[in-house]
Amino acid sequence: MKIYNKTIKPGEECTVQIPVANLPSGTEIDLFAHVYRSKVKGPTILLTGGVHGDEINGVEIVRRAAQDKLFSSLLCGSVITVPLLNVYGFINFSRGFPDGKDVNRGFPGTKNGSLSSRIAHTFTNYILPAADLAIDFHTGGKSIYNFPQSRYTAEDPESYRLAQEMNMPCTLKSSLIPKSLRKTAFGKEIPMVVFEGGESLRIDDYSVNEGLRAINNVLVQRGMIKGEVNNVESHSFLKKTWVRATRSGVVILEKKSGDFVKKGEILARITNPYNTYQSKVLSKVEGFIFGHNNNPVINKGDALFHIGYNLKN
Repeated sequence: MKIYNKTIKPGEECTVQIPVANLPSGTEIDLFAHVYRSKVKGPTILLTGGVHGDEINGVEIVRRAAQDKLFSSLLCGSVITVPLLNVYGFINFSRGFPDGKDVNRGFPGTKNGSLSSRIAHTFTNYILPAADLAIDFHTGGKSIYNFPQSRYTAEDPESYRLAQEMNMPCTLKSSLIPKSLRKTAFGKEIPMVVFEGGESLRIDDYSVNEGLRAINNVLVQRGMIKGEVNNVESHSFLKKTWVRATRSGVVILEKKSGDFVKKGEILARITNPYNTYQSKVLSKVEGFIFGHNNNPVINKGDALFHIGYNLKN
């Protein structure tokens, strides 16, 4: 296996440091890939976190998996971890980069482009090709809490297999987003599943533990480590929809992520500081809430609840 300018032999464990760019201050931005190899042939699994710099749960899942020595005694195959892809966003508490760009909308990137484009290019060309399958760990966006979930590509049966092995409480069919890391992996025939759990800039122990359980489940089922598969009740949905605020004001949630709801059921109530009105927010479908907005002050049209429906049998 070769990553950047480093050849990693079977049985070896090492860290590959790949220079990407310098900030105006002279601060170097590097990518770090940690590689764990068994002496026995097997699949190579890539685990990534921090594609969005403020999504700390993903960083913590990949970091803690290494701390817990999940990869220290591989029976076969290899594991590559990149705990933090968006270094700039991480140190600045931001999702993106100084030019406002989202690296997950700029893959495969270009060698001489913006900082986000160069990071995408470096990852796509030096790290991604070494993988046979991958899990990309994410967190809900600003103020959005995501119930632990996996998102697979309908066009790729292997990504659905991977999502099933992870056994998240919620599994969703999810379309490929142009210029995303997952679409780039799909183009290279590398099955990739996106994990979502928790809220940006917050450590959520439940989501972190679910992410660790997912990694363990996959490694055990692929014969890469000893152990037991720890499965929970899981629901798979083929469709999803947002329920949005019908008025501006203060929102009081009556339901949250992890709740099953019926069509027409009250999800929240919206009022204002003067008690001059109260508006009900109703579910449009029967389904499962896998994401909700924790911001108590909202504007008309803001996304409040993300609901999965059309249960896959």
